Amino acid sequence: MSAERDRALLGKIRQAASDSGLDALGVTDVAPFGDERRAIVERKAAGLHAGMWFTYGRPERSTTPAAILPGARSIVTCARAYSPPAEHIGGAGPVHRANSAAVAAYVATDAYGELRAGLEAISEVLRCHGFESRVVSDDNRLVDRAAAARAGLGWLGRNTMLLSRELGSWTVLGSVVTTAALPVATEIQLDGCGTCHLCQSACPTGALDESGVLDANRCLAWLVQAPGAFPPEYREALGDRIYGCDDCQVVCPYNDPVSVPSRVRHRAQPQPVELSRGREMRSNSIDIAGLLRMTDDDLMAAFGHWYIPRRRPEYLRRNALVVLGNVGDPAEPEIIDVLRQALASPSAVVASHAVWAARRLGRVDLVDEAEAAGIVADDPDGLIAAELARSTGPRTSSH
Repeated sequence: MSAERDRALLGKIRQAASDSGLDALGVTDVAPFGDERRAIVERKAAGLHAGMWFTYGRPERSTTPAAILPGARSIVTCARAYSPPAEHIGGAGPVHRANSAAVAAYVATDAYGELRAGLEAISEVLRCHGFESRVVSDDNRLVDRAAAARAGLGWLGRNTMLLSRELGSWTVLGSVVTTAALPVATEIQLDGCGTCHLCQSACPTGALDESGVLDANRCLAWLVQAPGAFPPEYREALGDRIYGCDDCQVVCPYNDPVSVPSRVRHRAQPQPVELSRGREMRSNSIDIAGLLRMTDDDLMAAFGHWYIPRRRPEYLRRNALVVLGNVGDPAEPEIIDVLRQALASPSAVVASHAVWAARRLGRVDLVDEAEAAGIVADDPDGLIAAELARSTGPRTSSH
């Protein structure tokens, strides 16, 4: 293909991306991401991945884009911006509501679904011109931030996010790997973070070190997705977050509310999610009691698009119970009802975290009731016994 045809095809790809609502596009080659592979191997060896699989699982694959598609020659990488938390744009600071849980901004709307639709449109253009292509979005086959950085969309900031001067880090990323040889962009050689360390200071658990290396063992966004018991030392720090954490993005100067493009600011308003027949809640503010009363099937129907460990609803309930202990109102009869229900759960994961939540809310009487009813009768891993033996005092302040 001639250089002129290459440019013409890239123009059609850019048009398809724009028509699909994508906000940035760049092209890079399929050379291995050697630096990223070394970093993954080193962080894995140091235990900083906390058992996370994703691109850590097989770094030899996630850093070798040519393995995704035989004959691959280019990667078209795109970003789609999503709305920051409403209180960030409004400048009012975080809002904590009693009995309500918050989710990270990127899951308050179907940002990845919208991104994927744009990537599929690009893939269709390539197929129509006789080239093969593979869409790779939120996928462990490709280190997407590294691909985006090499394609010139931004640089990797100290908060581990891709940072763009125009869009900040409020973006989701994805790529199309193709056999077409497209003109490649120039990687941005920039450390735009300079001497700024606001993200490290803002991290609720100190998960980011001075150079921006993340310790997933302490990262709330990972801990809500990890199996097992939620680490007791980070439960209070979780606050009202049931899924994700935006703190390191909210404080970033490149995410200043004034500089958020208006098309992004108003585009992605949170959509209602159906929780049960005849009932819906907005997905960025979730009623904890309502969630805890839901059946497994209803939970997965409403929130199954989230990453839930081993696809087991008990882990979503676990997160909800930690949040309940932090922001629940112990005077509300509804809260007492769901605590009793959780304490009687056949899941040791749920029952053990209900013990913690009840004690945090000063309702030791509910724990005593559960013990008298034989709460430890089905506790194969000793989770409930360990929680009962742990010293958990009541909450001293409300959120």
